Amino acid sequence: MSITIPDEVVEAAHLTDEEAKMELVLALFARDRLTTGQACRLLGMDRISFQRLIATRSIPMHYDVQEFREDVATLKKRNQL
Repeated sequence: MSITIPDEVVEAAHLTDEEAKMELVLALFARDRLTTGQACRLLGMDRISFQRLIATRSIPMHYDVQEFREDVATLKKRNQL
């Protein structure tokens, strides 16, 4: 699916096309409508760069206790913890 935002709207917001895309992705991520992986793919960024970007916007990572426990279990299975 493609979304078309009229040029005059983007210009009125004083954004480039890429900035408008970034704002949309960040808004969706902040509302927990996109995963980190989806947001990274849409923006063409690696996870570390994306984490730095959301940190500059004070947007928290979506990482709960259950995910932490799963990560710890995975690290233990790999003998990395």
